[in-house]
Amino acid sequence: MPPDRDEVTMGVRLLYLARHGEQDRSAAELPQVGLSERGRRQAELLGERLRRVPLTAVHHGPLPRAAETAALVARSLPGVPAYATELAGDHLPHDTDPAGLPPAYARMLAGFSAAERVDGPRVTAAAVDRFATAPADGEVRELLVTHSFLIAWLVRHALDAPPARWLGINLHNAGLTVIRYSSGGPPNLIALNDVAHLPPELRATGLPADYLV
Repeated sequence: MPPDRDEVTMGVRLLYLARHGEQDRSAAELPQVGLSERGRRQAELLGERLRRVPLTAVHHGPLPRAAETAALVARSLPGVPAYATELAGDHLPHDTDPAGLPPAYARMLAGFSAAERVDGPRVTAAAVDRFATAPADGEVRELLVTHSFLIAWLVRHALDAPPARWLGINLHNAGLTVIRYSSGGPPNLIALNDVAHLPPELRATGLPADYLV
């Protein structure tokens, strides 16, 4: 006779993913710069959105735009520890074959060096092992402040889509994506690119402004 549902121990990870706020494009030494004024406001509003979420930790990439976003968000999360990790860095997630891809994607992929095409997927695989799994039991809620590529890869991974489908997933600055990992089944995509906390004038993906509605 199978055990009652309440007797089954199940581990759950709710992974909150946020792209960093808008980068300061007026600075001379990209990408080693922090946020623009808009980006700082985006991060503050993201923190306010997450204020009541019982997060256990914030993890962020080492680049200034991710670290500054995480610091501003953390102001709304007293007592929640924040950690810098290379696993949340800005890496090429997959050495995708450009054959047959639209020219814009092929040109973008051609800009990565041979070392980046090896190191990026290796770090991304480690990030999946660390963050895209359920604990043995109990519930964990973590925020990962990172970059568009990693979020796109984790969404693709959760949906078990073909590897090349990480391309074309464009995330808003300070947009929120939530994935639920359970020891009792496949991942569930709960929210994607949620910007309810941002007024229309602060919503941006890097694509032309008239793409937004």
